Amino acid sequence: MKKILIFSLAYEPLIGGAEIAVKELTERLAPDFSFDMLTLRFSRKHPREEQTGAVSVHRVGGGKFLFPFRAALKAAALYRKNRYDAVWAIMANRAGFAALFFKLFHPRIPFILTLQEGDPIPYIMRKVGILYPFFRMIFARANAVTAISNYLAEWAKKMGARNVSLVPNGVDIERFRNQNTKTKSVEKTIITVSRLVEKNGVWDLIEAMRYLPAHFKLLIVGSGNLRSSLELHATRYTLQNRVQFIGEVPHAQLPQYLWASDIFCRPSLSEGMGNSFIEAMAAGLPVIATPIGGIPDFLKEKETGLFCGMNDPKSIADAVLLLDEQPALREAIIASARRMVAEHYDWDIIASKMRGIFNNI
Repeated sequence: MKKILIFSLAYEPLIGGAEIAVKELTERLAPDFSFDMLTLRFSRKHPREEQTGAVSVHRVGGGKFLFPFRAALKAAALYRKNRYDAVWAIMANRAGFAALFFKLFHPRIPFILTLQEGDPIPYIMRKVGILYPFFRMIFARANAVTAISNYLAEWAKKMGARNVSLVPNGVDIERFRNQNTKTKSVEKTIITVSRLVEKNGVWDLIEAMRYLPAHFKLLIVGSGNLRSSLELHATRYTLQNRVQFIGEVPHAQLPQYLWASDIFCRPSLSEGMGNSFIEAMAAGLPVIATPIGGIPDFLKEKETGLFCGMNDPKSIADAVLLLDEQPALREAIIASARRMVAEHYDWDIIASKMRGIFNNI
């Protein structure tokens, strides 16, 4: 059994697309691999050590700034005890720096880097600043790089990465399969699932409601620092009765919200890939999205979804009305997207790809 040490800045109970991917993959790979993880202890409520699913989690304190150094030191101590066969960094952020520091002192241990970044690459590079030479080393020193989209794979190559593979995120097909709980109604529900941050375009989605008839409602699932501003935005346009903020929902309960809705839309301004789009497709919802980042890997216009413009609320509304007015197109998109997800994005398929990378490293 191979032993893998994971570096991830966040993990359960803090859950996003990257954390879901780690959970789904490690549970499927556990019979052949054992996993330890180093992550940040964001709160004193979080235990320093615990077993979470297939992962033995070790949390280090000190905040985000010190995480790369403290995680690398803790990794060295764990390695003396466990003799890992490889280290695996989730994103080229502080976790990537921690893995790099470990690699510099343990050059013979294979280092796998997985790119899950969703922020715009120019924004990431501005944040890196004077650390750019070291940041580039994260890519160059990795023995293998996996990227969740072609967009991120191309970035990895430009940063000097070798041995780059496309390994997208996936979905638990059976768990998201539509249970037909929604009854037919004149009222139509548009749903978005996202962090309430600028890059996810929720502002534009709220504004798009101004161009839609009153029987269209918007369900916003997710939390973030823009929530109060978005609520004011809805009130400003007298949309507070048509826009509902659900807040954070446990991932296990998410399918119920999707099944109760009619259309999924996230007009992102940047996107590495976006698990939520794939999950919505698996749940039988037509998807509307912007043609940016990794989205064009799985969304083909009028085949597996519809595109809208960036910062263009009117184009969002036009796409919604097209789906409403052309039921044959809507059903064709749903069927095609479901087929694509089943053939290419089932977590069992993704885990098989990752198993091959771990075994061949």
